[in-house]
Amino acid sequence: MAVFTSLTLDELAPWLAQYALGAPVQLRGIAAGIENSNFFLTTRLDGVQHDYVLTIFEKLTEAELPFYLDLTAHLSSAGVPCPGPVKGRDGRNFHLLKGKPAAIVRRLPGQSHLRPSNAERAQVGAMLAFMHLAGQNFAGAQDNPRGPHWWAVTAPRLHPYLDAPTRALLEDELQFQAAHRHDTLPRGPIHADLFRDNVLFEQEADGSSRLGGFIDFYFAGRDCLLFDVAVCVNDWCIAHDADASDGSGAPRTGELIALEVQAFLAAYHQVRPLGAAEHAAWPVMLRAGALRFWLSRLYDFHLPRAGEMITPHDPGHFGRILQWRRSAASLPWIV
Repeated sequence: MAVFTSLTLDELAPWLAQYALGAPVQLRGIAAGIENSNFFLTTRLDGVQHDYVLTIFEKLTEAELPFYLDLTAHLSSAGVPCPGPVKGRDGRNFHLLKGKPAAIVRRLPGQSHLRPSNAERAQVGAMLAFMHLAGQNFAGAQDNPRGPHWWAVTAPRLHPYLDAPTRALLEDELQFQAAHRHDTLPRGPIHADLFRDNVLFEQEADGSSRLGGFIDFYFAGRDCLLFDVAVCVNDWCIAHDADASDGSGAPRTGELIALEVQAFLAAYHQVRPLGAAEHAAWPVMLRAGALRFWLSRLYDFHLPRAGEMITPHDPGHFGRILQWRRSAASLPWIV
């Protein structure tokens, strides 16, 4: 999330009249992320305030957007806690704002936990599996927009900015992934970007946390379900980062990481059991998940877009994760 298109309450008010949401009373840009322009929006209707998220889509076209909005509407109706779109008075779930498609979704409760507990990891793993099952009867068609085709066309654009060892690593991993296709693995709609900052938790009275929802589905597409799991494990159970700690300042150990992976995967497996072919593909898929985000962060770092509020990510983090995944003699698994 970010803000590339500036917007004021006065500019928003006539556009918002297309929705039965009342008058806008507060609009605040969201700085996190790097893809769309996002705002926290508060409206007042019949004396009651309501909270939403307004997104202006900077790249997605009117033809592409329905896949994402229809997917979240489908998943939400199936019981997955995700922000389904609010329909306008005309029944449409997006409208042009400043010449770009824009949509409103309900703001889900809770906040992200960047240092999650294993109980929280388990909740995410179980809900991800439930989401994968719920998506099986979704009819929309859209390949993973940051899948192998995107890797192949994006990597050459980065070559002028990379030193020789980095280019060699990138090209070697691309060749490795091209030789390991997984067309027979279970497939379906995946989130493809379910990092810790895209999951919300609510605080319970007893101090525990309850999953509040999954957000930001705008990299979603159809791909191997296992790829979604690998992307999550590479973030929720960080495998190799020199700066990572357990929250106390102490370096994180391999044993600690293995327990985190076990918590996530065991909960996932209980809802959607993982098959033998997925077991065999797991090491390659972990590398694929690391490659995807190393490549996209290199691209955003070296070829950024101008924006009013942008928070770029360090590409070195996923470069280190990829190197660890390539060199590890054994990789954590379950069952």
